[in-house]
Amino acid sequence: MIYFVLPHHLRTLAHVRAVLHVSLNDSATVRAIIDAIEEKYPMLRGTIRDHETKKRRPLVRFFACGEDISHEPPDTPLPDPIAKGAEPFFIMGAIAGG
Repeated sequence: MIYFVLPHHLRTLAHVRAVLHVSLNDSATVRAIIDAIEEKYPMLRGTIRDHETKKRRPLVRFFACGEDISHEPPDTPLPDPIAKGAEPFFIMGAIAGG
């Protein structure tokens, strides 16, 4: 069981609370987590990654164990604390503007 945290605007869209859980059949990767999120919460399809290319949206960031892993390949295995459910996987909205 993987647990993850969504930014407020995505929690509002999905009508959920801050910390959520998904089960993975595959190894723990960013792609597997996002696939599971989009399966469980279809209203989030296209908000975290593009429908067609499956690339991360520019103003979305992924954090695992305090590290920004947004630019890692989506099939890179996540750290053990994430895979074992000891640490949350964070999906964050980047702050932009001036």
